Amino acid sequence: MLMILFLLLVPLAEIATFVAVGSRLGAGLTVLLVVVSAVVSIWLVRRKGFATATRVQAMIARGESPALGMLEGMALLVAGVLLVLPGFLTDIAAFMLLIPPLRRGLLRLYLRHMGVTDTVIRNPPAGDDPERRPLEGESRRVD
Repeated sequence: MLMILFLLLVPLAEIATFVAVGSRLGAGLTVLLVVVSAVVSIWLVRRKGFATATRVQAMIARGESPALGMLEGMALLVAGVLLVLPGFLTDIAAFMLLIPPLRRGLLRLYLRHMGVTDTVIRNPPAGDDPERRPLEGESRRVD
């Protein structure tokens, strides 16, 4: 029910925003703003996405749970989708997801709402525990 209401209200709000902006700036400048916003946002999402992927790899290398980093990647994906949709309100929501402190705060709030309290789980490196030994065995290449 909430999703249906959301899917109905967002386009109506976007149309009202287009009309308001178009009446003040003119149709040409309004369309230009939407196109420039889309181009800049695709560049930003791509850049932030690569940075997030690198950060997730570093978290895995340190033995940390990459859960928060992966959620940031999902938030960037949502931002990308919102930025591709034409409209000013979706662009504002997407740009909010592109600001790292705000994005992390929103994700932590979401996780707390879902009942997750600790988002960093550290695994000890293999060399610290004498009981943990690497697996040994033979391998052969199969083409």
